Amino acid sequence: MRGALPGRPIRVGDPMPWFSARTITGNAFELQVSAGRWIVLCLLDSLEAPGAMGEVEALRAQAAQFHEDRLTLHVVLRKVPHDMAPLAVLGTPAFSFLADADGAIADRCGGTACTVVLDPLLHCVANIPLDHPNGHAAMLRSVIASLPDPDAHAGVPLFAPALIVPRVFEFAFCEHLVRFYEEMGGSESGFLLDRAGRTQTVVDRRLKSRRDLVIVEPTLREAIRERIVTRLVPEIERFFQFRATRMDRYMVSCYAAEQGGHFSRHRDNVNAGAQHRKFAASINLNRDYEGCELTFPEFGQRRYVAPYGGAIVFSTGALHQVTPVTRGKRYAFIPFFYGEDEAAARLANNARLADGEAQYTGERDRLYPSIVPGTPGEPDGAPVPLAERV
Repeated sequence: MRGALPGRPIRVGDPMPWFSARTITGNAFELQVSAGRWIVLCLLDSLEAPGAMGEVEALRAQAAQFHEDRLTLHVVLRKVPHDMAPLAVLGTPAFSFLADADGAIADRCGGTACTVVLDPLLHCVANIPLDHPNGHAAMLRSVIASLPDPDAHAGVPLFAPALIVPRVFEFAFCEHLVRFYEEMGGSESGFLLDRAGRTQTVVDRRLKSRRDLVIVEPTLREAIRERIVTRLVPEIERFFQFRATRMDRYMVSCYAAEQGGHFSRHRDNVNAGAQHRKFAASINLNRDYEGCELTFPEFGQRRYVAPYGGAIVFSTGALHQVTPVTRGKRYAFIPFFYGEDEAAARLANNARLADGEAQYTGERDRLYPSIVPGTPGEPDGAPVPLAERV
């Protein structure tokens, strides 16, 4: 489990274990997607407990400090009142009540009757007991007043752990891929979501608006593969110490301003159908557009752009989003990279895909088709090109 041990109070510096919950109005809350801002979790057993409503009112008195892009506050209730209407009207995007009927959230914090303050990386910066001798509300007020802008939370400038590699595709090849997309056309792009323990593809343009073209033409796929293997995979290995042997998706994508192109905050490896993905890449195929930049909220609002024909590569575990394209269309080639161990896990995860989702076969996605994987003597099980074998 990520972060503090169950039942032990979370300490300053500890990462908060991720959790999913529902607000009292039934909306979903995912802690891992909420990173990139200060988060206050006030854990109460029940609003009927002595002084509980007083603490809630003290929190609401600081409402001017709350903003969904800077600081959000969530009152976590072990026992939800029968009449939730009075609480529901208090909710805002920056202030909500979360249900914790099984005590799972409280267990991650070491119990109820405390308030935990998390930084944009979801690490604890304060754990204030409700019975603090100097007064819980006063202490929390002091902590909130001391919090800087989320981008400055570390005290030094932060940069996302992303690698930019120029000149992966030459300009003429970029233009060829864009023309190919325009001739063939793209289809509405979805995203993976786990429901009832099964991964399925969901389309929701409020969260993602993009059209994709999967490339199946063998000659074009080979031209892409050769450039990726020669120009990008060695850089991933050099800087991230990971040797990619497979590439998930030969796909050109288009974010169009007229369709509100964007992709909201997400991570690329949290679903059963995506756990094999180790690194994501975005190769820019054109220049005539505005907006549509990458941000990594855990590391601030700095915006990242791959050069024309170049790639930006990052861990699939990084929270990221694609800002709206404000003019024109942005075309990109956006694969995922993984290895042989991940291929085996992906094969096993077929059982966790929803009905209708494409099943993975172990022969797919090889970056080195001439290699026989798992040959005895290969370092760490990684395939070695036949030409390099002695």
